Amino acid sequence: MKNEKAVVVFSGGQDSTTCLFWALERFKEVVAVTFDYNQRHAIEIQCAQSIAEELGVKHYVLDMSLLNQLAPNALTRQEIQVMDGENGELPSTFVPGRNLLFISFAGVLASQVGAKHIITGVCETDFSGYPDCRDIFIKSLNVTLNLSMDERFVIHTPLMWLNKAETWKLADELGAFDFVREKTFTCYNGVVADGCGECPACQLRKNGLEEYLSIRKGF
Repeated sequence: MKNEKAVVVFSGGQDSTTCLFWALERFKEVVAVTFDYNQRHAIEIQCAQSIAEELGVKHYVLDMSLLNQLAPNALTRQEIQVMDGENGELPSTFVPGRNLLFISFAGVLASQVGAKHIITGVCETDFSGYPDCRDIFIKSLNVTLNLSMDERFVIHTPLMWLNKAETWKLADELGAFDFVREKTFTCYNGVVADGCGECPACQLRKNGLEEYLSIRKGF
């Protein structure tokens, strides 16, 4: 695939940055696209811009502010508390339609820049119950995108069946472990790198890191 072009859906977080390194190893040309939906922390976009610049990746930031108006949640409203889902409910951080819109617009961008591959960091192993992170959704959307634009896109999900420890392992195998640990943004409270250590996103990231480091130390 080194003679082909890819678009990475990119937030500047641990997962999408690992996917960016994954894509850079496999494709001749890679571009990244970040979506500005007036999310809780503007630093997310700044972090994505900084990483893309450092890696020499052409970077698009697309306005998706309509999503903010339509989908009030903990990532679009400061007054909504970040909470895990209880009794089968989705977490307060779930943004309805986010991956549907992001990947669809990534497809439109791919058609404009001549890319046939779209990479996203969604994962069904550590997905907090988000329905738009499931493999069946991605496969369905891949078919829909191709039909809607008469294209032959391939949506890649390198992390789909990996837990967080395995995602850290993949970053390490790609030679990006320290980069991902020190320069990515995952925290719901706006703290770069290892984050606040308390919010659900930081706990997931931290637990995976500790698990992977203990495994790596054992070898």
